[in-house]
Amino acid sequence: MKPKVFIAKPIPKEVENYIAQYCDYKIWKNQEPIPMDVLLKEVADVEGLMTPKGIITREFLEKAPRLKIVSNIAVGYDAFDIHAMKEQGVLGTHTPYVLDESVADLAFGLILSASRRITEFNNMVKGGKWDKSIRETYFYGQDVHHATLGIIGMGRIGEKIARRAALGFEMKVLYNSIRRKPVLEEKYGIHYSELNPLLESADFVLLMLPLNNSTYHFFGEEQFNRMKSNAIFINCSRGQVVDETALIAALKEGKIYGAGLDVFEVEPVDKENPLLKMDNVVVLPHIGSATEQTRFDMAMKAAENLVACVTGRVPENVVQELKCLVK
Repeated sequence: MKPKVFIAKPIPKEVENYIAQYCDYKIWKNQEPIPMDVLLKEVADVEGLMTPKGIITREFLEKAPRLKIVSNIAVGYDAFDIHAMKEQGVLGTHTPYVLDESVADLAFGLILSASRRITEFNNMVKGGKWDKSIRETYFYGQDVHHATLGIIGMGRIGEKIARRAALGFEMKVLYNSIRRKPVLEEKYGIHYSELNPLLESADFVLLMLPLNNSTYHFFGEEQFNRMKSNAIFINCSRGQVVDETALIAALKEGKIYGAGLDVFEVEPVDKENPLLKMDNVVVLPHIGSATEQTRFDMAMKAAENLVACVTGRVPENVVQELKCLVK
């Protein structure tokens, strides 16, 4: 008898067919998120759950007594109750590596858009507001080439961004991370820096930290006050790593030049959020990995993790905090 699993979002047919070879499965076919009451009914007797950024609580696990694995179709897993999953012996997996290059591309898109005011001027031209009376200096922005980029959080994606910056744009790259990366320093000519000197010297400050208890509101008023007034802040990690009120104040008071944001404290972002009304802020709807190929690869990786666990093998991508459950 095949193990039973539930897939909590539509996935590519090829991925669905792969799961079907090994599992009896049901799938949520609608584009809107599955309601929690429906999900709880579906997981009551399954061994595996494949879900996009699933919120896994102790109460949820109590409703799924046969569950062996939660396979996240994402890299971040801050919605996992790690302690409860350890107690219940439920593995959690994620999808690292396959999205690194796509997120790095987007990060540079934000850097270029915010520095050269691309979206601002796109809106101006499309709105019919470009005319010869506008003075030339109004169109000035900031150079990216040979500028200084400060990366906070030198993980897999940070490395891809550093490579683009150092080799493609000939930027000076500073980074701050829990651990130094001497191999990357040698390979790309990047430099480790303590946080405060990085903030004080970087033309672009790029945040790439995971969200956990130690990083919530990691970046706030003190950090914005240390940035240069012509510096640009970029966040492609998690919105709650930043004190958004402090960011708004820094922009309103001219403490920093601008910002590029793919994430917010609350998502979808409130329509009245002041950030949406600022010309010097580029905003995106959390689309770091949103390319067709990357999302396919993420779904397939999540499927492989799911199948491995429910068929008695060790999944490739067990999250670090739950590797103690692997025998």
